Amino acid sequence: MRSRLTLILFVALALVAAACGGDDGGSDTTTTPTTAAATTTTAAEGTTTTVADTTTTTADACAVENLNLATPGQLTVATGEPAFPPWVSGIDGENFDDPESQTGFEAALVYELAAELGFADDQVVWVRTGFDQAIAPGPKDWDFNLQQFSITEAREEVVDFSEPYYETRQALIALADSPVIGATSFADLADAKLGAQIGTTSLDYIEDVIQPNEQPAVYDTNSDAKSALEAQQLDGIVVDLPTAYFITAVEIPEATIVAQFEAPAAEPDLYGMLFAEGNTLVDCVNTALGALRNGGVLEQLEQEWLAQGGNVATISE
Repeated sequence: MRSRLTLILFVALALVAAACGGDDGGSDTTTTPTTAAATTTTAAEGTTTTVADTTTTTADACAVENLNLATPGQLTVATGEPAFPPWVSGIDGENFDDPESQTGFEAALVYELAAELGFADDQVVWVRTGFDQAIAPGPKDWDFNLQQFSITEAREEVVDFSEPYYETRQALIALADSPVIGATSFADLADAKLGAQIGTTSLDYIEDVIQPNEQPAVYDTNSDAKSALEAQQLDGIVVDLPTAYFITAVEIPEATIVAQFEAPAAEPDLYGMLFAEGNTLVDCVNTALGALRNGGVLEQLEQEWLAQGGNVATISE
C-alpha cells in the first residue's frame, strides 16, 4: 500500500511540473527577446531529476562591446595625410591638421558620432591613409575612413559607405588673370587646362562632364594641384565647394572661385564614411548618424564649419 501511495504521489507531482513547464508566459515583442528551457521532472526508481531553466538574452547589437571594431573598446577612425580645413582644423589656427582638436567639420562630426555610439573622447583613435589606399578592396585596420569620399557605384563594388553626411557641388578655382575667369558654360572651358587630385569625383567631373579638349592634369594630392595652380601651370583646378572657400580665403587668397557647377552628373555629390566591404558596423553608424541628423547636430556643424557668405556664380551646360 505504501509503495502504491508513493507512486501516485510521484505521478501527481510529475503532472503538476509538466503543466508548469508548458507555460512560458509569452515574450514581450517590444523588449529584448528571450528563450527559456522548460523545467521537467521525471520519476525513476523513486527519484526525481530537475532540468534547470536557462535563459539566453539577445544583447543590443550596437552596444560598444558588441560592435565589429578593428580594436575592441576603441573607435579607430582614418583620415587623410594630410587633412585640410574646413574638414579638419586646429585650435586658433595652429596645427590645422589635427583631428584630435575636434575642430573642422569631419573631425567634429566624428566625436559627435562617437558619443552617440557610446564612446568617450579618449576612446577615439585617429590613423592616416592615402585617398586611393582607402578605396582599395580588402581588409582595413580602421573602423571607417572619412576624407570627403563621394559615394559612387564604382566604389561601392569594393567598399561600403554610410548614409550621406554631407551633400556638395564641385567648384572651379582660378587666379585672377586666368582665361577661365567669367566662364558661364562648358563651352567656355573647352580649351582650358584644368587639374584635380587623382581618384576624386572632381577629376571625374572634368573628364566626364566638362570634357575639355586637353586632358586634365592629375595630381597625387590637392596640395600638388594647388601648387601647380600657383605656379600658373594650370588655368584652374576643380574641388568641392567648401574646400574652394577655404583655399581662396586662406591658402591662396589671390585665387578666386570662378563658379560652382550645376549639372546632372554632379548633383548631388554625396559624402559618406567608408568601411571595409561587409563590415556590420555600418548599420550602427547609420543609426547614430540618423540621430545626429534628426537632432539638428549635422546642420549645426555645417553652419559652423562649411557655410560661407556671398553668392557664387554657376556654370551650366
